[in-house]
Amino acid sequence: MALSGLDIFKLLPKTNCKKCGQPTCLAFAMALAQKKVGLDQCPDASAQARETLAAAAAPPMRLIKFGTGLAEAKTGQETVLFRHEEKFHSPTVVAITMPDTLDGAALKSRAETIKAFAFERIGQQMPIGAVAVMNSSGDAAKFAAAAEAAKTTGKALILLTDKPDALQAALAKVKDTLPLVGAATDATAAAMAKLAADAKCPLIARAPDLEAMAALTEKIKAAGCDNLVLWLDAPDGWAEMTGLTLARKLALKKNFRPLGYPTIAFAAKGKPEDQIVRATSLVCKYGGIVVIDTVEPWALLALLTSRQNLYTDPQKPVQVEPKLYSVGEAGPDSPLLFTTNFSLTYYTVESDVEAARIPSWILCVDTEGTSVLTSYSGDKLNEKVVAKAMKAANVESVVKHRKLIIPGYVAVMSGKLEEETGWEIMVGPRESSVIPRYLREVWPTK
Repeated sequence: MALSGLDIFKLLPKTNCKKCGQPTCLAFAMALAQKKVGLDQCPDASAQARETLAAAAAPPMRLIKFGTGLAEAKTGQETVLFRHEEKFHSPTVVAITMPDTLDGAALKSRAETIKAFAFERIGQQMPIGAVAVMNSSGDAAKFAAAAEAAKTTGKALILLTDKPDALQAALAKVKDTLPLVGAATDATAAAMAKLAADAKCPLIARAPDLEAMAALTEKIKAAGCDNLVLWLDAPDGWAEMTGLTLARKLALKKNFRPLGYPTIAFAAKGKPEDQIVRATSLVCKYGGIVVIDTVEPWALLALLTSRQNLYTDPQKPVQVEPKLYSVGEAGPDSPLLFTTNFSLTYYTVESDVEAARIPSWILCVDTEGTSVLTSYSGDKLNEKVVAKAMKAANVESVVKHRKLIIPGYVAVMSGKLEEETGWEIMVGPRESSVIPRYLREVWPTK
């Protein structure tokens, strides 16, 4: 049972020392009750208080890590139901299947395909996080061979089988990669828990509904394994979505520990487009790990883009470093444009400038990560801000001409900017997609 702020306050030193960063012990107690701080921030708490407050200090959802080194994947430790309340912390781990029914050559080919995936958008890498090795054959030797093949991808591994002997065989080959293993059911809980605990690997618990899941997690914990991922094997999609939502709510709002773990869900059936629609829905409805079967790049890009949009901080726009960028082999006679440091704006402009095939300079102006119109209306973009950016980038020593192309949507600031800088201001197009034509037809001025 979670303790209230007043219950926690009674166990604190009550010295108001401010070492925790809070003005009073009562303020710290209230923050601890809301999971906003950790007990380790109070250096003077007694051993008895620490023991009593362990439940209150623990996050409502456990953080689960699997994989090692650069391949490490993590899921869980979420604190809110809705993104606007704060932010989501652990982006959904997207995993691609590797069934053990494939022959050796096919396993190698699929592993190479998965390893080669590299997606980037607005300057951020969007990785495939894991490979889910499926014991589709039911054969322990084939499962172990598939696990070895999956290891060559350099991704975190998920070993999926309902047979303890098959899991044991696979762990003998890839235990050093610290895979996520499972799935344990009520019938196999003891055997699976022992294998996971001995290998120090997190374990997947599989149950048809939340009541059975709560009982199963307690059973597995009693068997010595507490690092769990929940697989709600519901009878249909609607039951699964509502179950995932309710589990999240019970864990975060009611502090219900038996369900305080991240989840894994599957969207590996059907056409690629069907898989991605379902997978995207699962990303939106609290799927900590989503397993798909398709390796079509266009399908994966759609899913990873949706995940990226959901897991950005809504209170902190994605920004690029404000500075002068060269597109192509820009020189002293190349055109100079400016835009804001909102990632989506900058990379859209950069892409269109690149499409013009005319080497150019782009001055990225610091507007605290806001777009052109937003920053202009909020007075974060004006003639003084642009002039300051030009001076900081030392553009006068970079280009011979004194011409600056500005976004068409802020044409109104051209006069003041010309007075502030002494440069000739050229009003560019309103839409970034017109930049290639503009540079080819308007820029080559004598």
